[in-house]
Amino acid sequence: MAGVETPAARLRELQDGGCTPEQAWELFDTLPAVRVDEITTGRWNGDELDTGHPWAGVLVESGWYGKQFDSPDNVQPLLFAGPDAAVFAVDPRRVPLTLAGRIPSAGVRAARTLLPILRPLLRTRVPRARLRNLEYRGKLGAAMIYDHLPIIDIFRLVDDQTLLGVMDLRGLSEPYFFTLHRESV
Repeated sequence: MAGVETPAARLRELQDGGCTPEQAWELFDTLPAVRVDEITTGRWNGDELDTGHPWAGVLVESGWYGKQFDSPDNVQPLLFAGPDAAVFAVDPRRVPLTLAGRIPSAGVRAARTLLPILRPLLRTRVPRARLRNLEYRGKLGAAMIYDHLPIIDIFRLVDDQTLLGVMDLRGLSEPYFFTLHRESV
């Protein structure tokens, strides 16, 4: 079937050239929902889909690594890695989300250099989110619900190694799109 664009190819195209929120929604809405029991457990590496969101670059520059799914009730929504490459789970309540998009990239990069020192203050060893099937934009699929913040991340299946997610944060006027790639075991 020459000429048929796969979801993964379309995602790469949008990631390489940047895209509008409308283009990201178009892809998101064409993707199949992935159910909680279909999400592979383990560590997933994250990246953003740059739609011009005010947070563009902030999570990646800050050392955001991804997410960890161990079971539907045992999820780490925020993994970070400092310059020492050590990956650790962060309690989302300790991340100043209200500053996202307000601090210059240089400031965010400087803060990342402090992650090894701040690790004991930020780290959590208990799950901070859950996975549940939730209806969103007309499809029933997996959503990650944060325990202590008004955040729900909704996932769609790009391929068996890749998820496209959108962050639904109360008060956030624009969607924040991100990707998750399953780590090789």
